[in-house]
Amino acid sequence: MTHFVRFSGGSQRLIAACVLFIFLACQTAAAATYPATVLPSWNDSATKSKIIDFVQKVTDEGGAEYVKPEERIAVFDNDGTLWTEQPAYVQLVYLIDRIKTLAPQHPEWKTRQPFKGILENDMRAVAATGNVGLMEIEHAADAGLTTDEFKQNVTKWLDTARDPRFRRPYTELVYQPMLELLSYLRANGFKTYIVSGGGTDFMRPWAEKTYGIPPEQVIGSTDKVKFEIDKNGHAQLIKQGVINFIDDGDSKPVAINRYIGRMPLLAFGNSDGDLPMLQYVSSGTVPNLVLYLHHDDAGREYAYDRKSSFGKLDKGLDEATKKGWPVVSMKSDWKTVFPEPQAK
Repeated sequence: MTHFVRFSGGSQRLIAACVLFIFLACQTAAAATYPATVLPSWNDSATKSKIIDFVQKVTDEGGAEYVKPEERIAVFDNDGTLWTEQPAYVQLVYLIDRIKTLAPQHPEWKTRQPFKGILENDMRAVAATGNVGLMEIEHAADAGLTTDEFKQNVTKWLDTARDPRFRRPYTELVYQPMLELLSYLRANGFKTYIVSGGGTDFMRPWAEKTYGIPPEQVIGSTDKVKFEIDKNGHAQLIKQGVINFIDDGDSKPVAINRYIGRMPLLAFGNSDGDLPMLQYVSSGTVPNLVLYLHHDDAGREYAYDRKSSFGKLDKGLDEATKKGWPVVSMKSDWKTVFPEPQAK
């Protein structure tokens, strides 16, 4: 039997006031927990809440899942996770431009693949040469350069190169929400690393200025270099144009163990090439959070996943669904994609 209790008018007003007070108190508490200055380019969503809750949990000294600052490691893929990777990886665009610059000195390239394809803008022909062709391009573009000369070439190229769609420097086509996440993590005692299939030497010249990540925290693919003393007695490192280590797929956990030596708490990627890294971090005994970025915003950037030539996300998407990993929707979770253009 249901019992009804009748309250007087004064009691009803008192109850209403109490309810209003509790509601406002909860709203104030929520605002204090998630201030507008935290990840401002992220929409208020379950994904944003998971990130903030995780950071608060591992930094709460009185909490059961507190992690000491020296053990707070976060690893990020670069291409497609921190900056754009369509319609081709930026480093590949650099290598193509480099080959075109050197082409007058190599007339034989007009009839030899993959150089013929580059000179004729036939990317299908270039892609058909596979990793062998890529190594040939790398060797032709870089062999014989000192590491300092290579750094100067990359810096100069990034100063002048422009993305064909957005007509902006590539270092401006980084993701504003990810820049905020990097800063937020560092403000909470995390050390942030890049763990990328891109070349270590290619990323180091600009990563600190662009992301706030110093050279020693940039881990990528490497090529062989040789130590020499030049005719003037100066020590230098000469690039051999031969790939030494490709930091992709199963190699990413190997690189983390080799160069960091600690199990990361957080890992962020966007492709199947990042899946082993996310699997590795999620299997750790320390508290962890692994996330995928899903490119589903053709209007502001690009929409691609399972069938893409660059940044394919197929097995990783299935694994994220199966294990409940947060999948960040560029379209739904981000208020903006790129930073405001820099003043000329």
